[in-house]
Amino acid sequence: MAATITIASDFSEQPPVHSTKAVTIKSLSESGLNSIPSSFASKNLHDLSVLDSSEDAIPIIDFSLLSSGNPKQRCKAIQDLGQACEEWGCFLLINHGMPESLINSMMEGVKGFFDLSDEEKKEFQGKHIFDPIRYGSSFNTAVEQVHCWRDFLKVFVHPDFHFPHKPAGFSDAAFEYFKRIREVIRELLKGVSESLGLEPNYISKAMNMESSFQVFVANLYPPCPEPELAVGIHPHSDHGFLTILSENGINGLQTLHNGNWVKLKAPPNALMVNTADLLEIVSNGKYKSNVHRAVLYSNATRISMVTANGPSFDQLVGPAPELVNETHPPAYTSLTYRQFYELHQSNSLDKKSALDRVHIPT
Repeated sequence: MAATITIASDFSEQPPVHSTKAVTIKSLSESGLNSIPSSFASKNLHDLSVLDSSEDAIPIIDFSLLSSGNPKQRCKAIQDLGQACEEWGCFLLINHGMPESLINSMMEGVKGFFDLSDEEKKEFQGKHIFDPIRYGSSFNTAVEQVHCWRDFLKVFVHPDFHFPHKPAGFSDAAFEYFKRIREVIRELLKGVSESLGLEPNYISKAMNMESSFQVFVANLYPPCPEPELAVGIHPHSDHGFLTILSENGINGLQTLHNGNWVKLKAPPNALMVNTADLLEIVSNGKYKSNVHRAVLYSNATRISMVTANGPSFDQLVGPAPELVNETHPPAYTSLTYRQFYELHQSNSLDKKSALDRVHIPT
């Protein structure tokens, strides 16, 4: 009988995945496997064609122009931002003001965390989706049928800052990093509000962004012996308004656009930004949340840093009244961010499955 494996997870009550010893994907990758366990084999990896980003140009937004003193430049930047949110649900952000040294320090901290021994990392294993620090593998092994070739660290960093105390210096860099991210998000949401025909501070004020919920997810995708059969993370859209992502130079993010998977390749020091489910709700469906996935390599480890940014956890979220009329009735049920986060995180990843459950049929 083949050896069985229990994947380390952030859920306390769940059946074994396929034994007796919990392992991380990093340990599994380093164990010398020549093939993946059957529970990691995905059947839908090649259901759509994959295009290089050069074949389907991903929008690029110049952040410096959003705060430009030149009204014409700023107006054009807002227009471009709205078009990116409506047509793509993602864009590359340049000239964002985030110091490259700070991004690099964060990436080194993430690498250092995943390089800790399994025993050291076990201290941070959470038991529930609302635990402020959680380390685990895959996504939700309690309900998913095909597991992700991925280890993760999830941390709630605002309005209260939590963070692992290992490795040394990681927490200090993180505190500054997330403060800077919130500044970027604040300006982006001003532009998004204006692009929707709303006041610049509409989303920030209506959604209580001063007490915004911000969660950080560090992903480790170790080398996979059969990358063509496994997936780093399944196709999904994000919770929140806007998600900021950067990676360690190993391109592995693909976005779904016009029925094809498009490879995302960010230029040096650019940030990748995804529009998320709550922005689709607030815009009453005008802006679409982005469906994306992570692919794997047989000879490279990919690390990504993801920061999801949403309203206050207890904030009621629904279509902006200004965007609702007889022609465009409410497309989504109103609910709190806490309720939506629980819906998103408690199920398996399947494109826009959480958003679909609050959609109002026409």
